[in-house]
Order: sequence, then C-alpha cells, then structure tokens
Amino acid sequence: MALDDRSFSALAERTLQRLLDQAEAAHPDADGDLQDGILTLEIDGVGTFVVNKHAPNREIWLSSPCSGAWHFARDEAAGRWVSTRGAETLEAVLSADLGAAITLEG
Repeated sequence: MALDDRSFSALAERTLQRLLDQAEAAHPDADGDLQDGILTLEIDGVGTFVVNKHAPNREIWLSSPCSGAWHFARDEAAGRWVSTRGAETLEAVLSADLGAAITLEG
C-alpha cells in the first residue's frame, strides 16, 4: 500500500531526524541543520550532504559529496528507503559515504 501525503511526511521527517542524530553521534565535528524537510550536514574532511523529502514523488533525495545524487522510495514491505535505480538502501549508501553505521528503520 502506498503512503498517503500525511504518512509520507511524518515518516520522512522521522527519518531525517534519525539521520541527523546518528550522523552527529558518529561525527562529533559534524555541523547539521534540519529545517522544513531539508537536512544539511557538513562533515569536516568529507563535505556537505543534503537530504530532503520530495513530497510530489514521496521520495527522499540525497546529494552526497561522495556518491552523487540519489532518489529513494519507501518499500513498505521491507520497511526501508530503496534507491529508485537499484537495490541500494538509504542507510547503506549513507553508511558507506559517512564511514559510520546508519540505521533508519522504524
């Protein structure tokens, strides 16, 4: 079953907040900001990540200085955000790019 607008928005906001919390815990030097569904995360020596919810497509988009641009759609059966161009998950891409374990389930 596809997410409705309200469910998507709530889930995406929780995901972005978890990402911010985990990234800042893994990288004490990280400078993160979450405003209006846009997470900006600057990490010394790595660069600036931008993660945002894209409501029209009900996706989360990632701009990474390490791996480029990604779009992730929610796979409700798996309970994960999965790349629209392959099998990669949001947490796997971010874990690899940040060099730290990220878990976004829930």
